[in-house]
Amino acid sequence: MPGADTAAEARPGSGGRAPHQLPRGRHGLTRERVAQHQRERMLRALAEAVAEKGYAATSVADITNRAGTSRETFYQQFSSKQDCFIAAYEAAAGKILKRLREASQPTGTPLERFSHAITAYLDALAAEPSFARLFLVEVYAAGPDALQNRAHLQRRFVELLAEGLKANGPTERFACDILVAGISAMVTARLAVGDIDGIRNLAAPLTDLVGQALSAAGGSRP
Repeated sequence: MPGADTAAEARPGSGGRAPHQLPRGRHGLTRERVAQHQRERMLRALAEAVAEKGYAATSVADITNRAGTSRETFYQQFSSKQDCFIAAYEAAAGKILKRLREASQPTGTPLERFSHAITAYLDALAAEPSFARLFLVEVYAAGPDALQNRAHLQRRFVELLAEGLKANGPTERFACDILVAGISAMVTARLAVGDIDGIRNLAAPLTDLVGQALSAAGGSRP
């Protein structure tokens, strides 16, 4: 029925709607908007299921049950669990890159620009721990295509960081590579033990470390 989310989309055994599920019956939304809403639910459901069970142990049924969608609806949107994972990864990456671009400051010292960027990055991860775990931990289990996406995103993060710090030479660029790898490792360690506040709290010591490095290299601190 146009503009309706069907009863088949109800979460099995829940006696009601899954989180973020559209109400049953007519609701005035187009088919395209309903499909988009279903897709968003399934992406979030995958992230939550993978965070809880791990990628290998997560099934399509886990995703559809959490999302309140049918198996048929899943395969209308995705060809496989891996396809859904990559879509969720790309959606999360897009949001994080958007946050970083929005936080980028055209003025200010390199250290001020770094502080804005790292705070935005860490806040984005801490705000969505399920997606953060997908992003930094479970990606290694999701196959070469997912790892290729991860490598691309890490390069983009390095590029944004190097641009903000005015790191133009090969040595400075390599330092940015090391910094990004270190940040990833530290965030991953905190995710593993559920220390979400600890992720946000990395911003201050990282900013201080970069400030010391800039001073040693002849840069300026505010």
